[in-house]
Amino acid sequence: MESTPTLYPKILPPGLLRRVHHLALNVVDLQKSRDFYGTILGLHELVGDEVPSTLKGLVETGKVANFITPDGTVIDLFAEPDLNPPDPDPKKAFTRVNHLAFDIPAEFFEQAVEVLQSNSILIDHGPVTRPTGRGIYFYDPDGFMIEIRCDPSS
Repeated sequence: MESTPTLYPKILPPGLLRRVHHLALNVVDLQKSRDFYGTILGLHELVGDEVPSTLKGLVETGKVANFITPDGTVIDLFAEPDLNPPDPDPKKAFTRVNHLAFDIPAEFFEQAVEVLQSNSILIDHGPVTRPTGRGIYFYDPDGFMIEIRCDPSS
């Protein structure tokens, strides 16, 4: 079997990268973002011995907060009080990352929409229904787009 030429002299074997380990976000107001991810979205904040040893000093000095999803993905929030996107309108993209999507069971999707609306969270668009499921897109306190989505109901 002939191999297809590639632009890359070396590659990682498929399947070697197992999962997303963490996502690091720069945030202007760490407390406001902690409230958003921990209270509104209900993610567990790592505290005490749960905090990775490499981040303990930053957490203790109030420069970082860490959250974890039920599947083990860590979201690190790094305090950057002077952070400003090129445009204050969050609907104008300022990063190469498009959005962060959280999966939710279909039976709780409407409850998630109600939580966002009752907290006056800026909704970009949705809820939308697609063959792949339903989703709603909204912004965190720093203008980063978040999606809550679910698989199609069976």
